[in-house]
Amino acid sequence: MTLTVQEIFETVRMTLHQNFNIRTTTLGINLKDCIHSDFSKFCDQVYQRIRPAADRLVREAGKLEILYGVPIINKRISVTPVSLIMETHAEPAKFLEMAKTLERAAGDAGIDFIGGFGALVQKGMTRSDRALIESLPEVLSRTKRVCGFLNLGSTVAGLNLDAVIALGPILKEVAQKSGNGIGCAKFGAFVNAPEDNPFMAGAFHGVGEPDFSVNIGVSGPGVVRDVVAANTDCDLTELSEIIKRTVFKITRAGELIGRDLARRLEVPFGIVDISLASTTVAGDSVAAVLEAMGIEMVGAHGSTLALALLMDAVKKGGAMASANVGGLSGTFIPVSEDDRMTAAALEGALSMDKLEALTSVCSVGMDMFAVPGDTPPEKVSAIIADELSIGVINNKTTAVRIIIIPGAKSGDVVDYGGLLGKVPVMAVNKYSSADFIKRGGRMPSPVTSMRN
Repeated sequence: MTLTVQEIFETVRMTLHQNFNIRTTTLGINLKDCIHSDFSKFCDQVYQRIRPAADRLVREAGKLEILYGVPIINKRISVTPVSLIMETHAEPAKFLEMAKTLERAAGDAGIDFIGGFGALVQKGMTRSDRALIESLPEVLSRTKRVCGFLNLGSTVAGLNLDAVIALGPILKEVAQKSGNGIGCAKFGAFVNAPEDNPFMAGAFHGVGEPDFSVNIGVSGPGVVRDVVAANTDCDLTELSEIIKRTVFKITRAGELIGRDLARRLEVPFGIVDISLASTTVAGDSVAAVLEAMGIEMVGAHGSTLALALLMDAVKKGGAMASANVGGLSGTFIPVSEDDRMTAAALEGALSMDKLEALTSVCSVGMDMFAVPGDTPPEKVSAIIADELSIGVINNKTTAVRIIIIPGAKSGDVVDYGGLLGKVPVMAVNKYSSADFIKRGGRMPSPVTSMRN
């Protein structure tokens, strides 16, 4: 992979002035061959598999930051979905002990987050899956780095509403046990979850992956925002081309660093995820890109079109730059982690209904939004089901990361600080769909899934 002098100077400018960074380097680790009938030995083997690899990831990523001058914000680990390796130890108490093992291995190595504490339940739940789900309140409230997920549906399998129903009360309990609901921020409910996603909370090392692989998440909403703001007179066709060229440069830089990291770790390079991911840093905002396009505030009419244009251009630019684009590769629109999304929700420009509409054209979903603490569990399940059905029908990845804040009411604001930012509590629809949701069963796969 060769780079021109011009590309190098452009990368320097993006890093110094436009908040370009490698959002995450995520090392995927296979744990299937760690399984042992003796649970103590099993946990020890998991620790010994993760810790040396994690140490090396942190060390080599630090060297690359110095070498290339590009910040690497997070060093993360993803593992085999834990429910798969716990089939012979399917007890909630043992799941908690396994989570503590993951936490200790990640913490001792200086890893930011470790993902994969989850299950693939798109068509049904095993005894191990049920035990994992039952353990989530304790796991998410008693660990700092362990992230959980459930893949609740797919376009091929449909949507497992029984699992969605079970999730509502579980998330309510997570919120209560973690005090201010922060445990909910470490859990994602997915459909069509990719096996090579480097972003938390939904990262896991899929069963089709090798023993180890490196996946890179790049991000540059500040870069895109600046080029959009500098081209106020062009039409949408021209604007799309400008964004595509910009994302091409971002992707090239990310893949260069990712391949170098994989070489140093002596593991296969997996994918580069080209998702635009916001932070609370001023100017590092996806919503700010839409505002630069001419949307006064996200949620205004035209926001969905603007996001669709951005999403399409991002995917095309990434595909031109690399044959290894994967993961989510979309556009994150978290309410709490994007200061302009937060402002839109506070001003009333962005409602929960409009947030759901926006997710129909992006590949991430309803992310980091808060609801009142007295929201009934069946309403939580209904919110999740609505969003996930969009992904099932449209053959795309969607997810929900909903924060239930005990004692909070619509209009309140909770400040988590750091990368999580502050989250306005959004109003939920006052009418009930409990009688519909409690029907359960499985939403059948759409006719578009019949492709063989």
